[in-house]
Amino acid sequence: MKQFSTASDRNRQPILDALLRLLPPTGHALEIASGTGQHAAHFAQHLPSWQWQPSDLTRDAFDSIAAWSREAGVQNVAAPVLLDVMATSWPSADATPDTAFSKDFNLKLDLVFCANMLHISPWPTCAALMRGAARHLTAHGVLVTYGPYLERDVPTSPGNLAFDQNLRQRNPAWGIRALEDVEAQARLAGLELKERIEMPANNLMLFFGIVNTKVNKLAI
Repeated sequence: MKQFSTASDRNRQPILDALLRLLPPTGHALEIASGTGQHAAHFAQHLPSWQWQPSDLTRDAFDSIAAWSREAGVQNVAAPVLLDVMATSWPSADATPDTAFSKDFNLKLDLVFCANMLHISPWPTCAALMRGAARHLTAHGVLVTYGPYLERDVPTSPGNLAFDQNLRQRNPAWGIRALEDVEAQARLAGLELKERIEMPANNLMLFFGIVNTKVNKLAI
């Protein structure tokens, strides 16, 4: 059954525009916390030479991910796999992938993409995401995160302040993360911030790469 996210529908094109600017023509991508599957279908449709691997913590969204890909008519989206970022190996041991790309998960990735997860999951998932991405990225691969962040010396919008308060009321382990704290976890994993892109609705896209590599369309 196809699920719908208003936020994913609204942000998918601005995110794609940034990916098109910075990614090379071909590659292998893993999406963490794919949710409804709207991002996977949209990105795969406009990056036809990229292979896209969706994943999620549970199977609840698997039918939706497949439905969006079918509707988009894309052939470059693999069957979704179970993946818990906190696990020491990806994907989960009980994952049952149906495609060659899913089965060959030891292959190095050119892109790990994660949207709107860090603020609605406990803080330790940030370090786990960084470590997992560092394990699987190629030398010039990138981890891309999308969402709201708190930044030192940058005023936080009233909307993000209210959103942060709401998140923490819903779950004390949630909340908008400070960019400097996220960068610190990246450095511990051997990654560094390469690009910071301001996005609509007070969000950021962050491109992290292996330390001492340059992120550009020719080098990734």
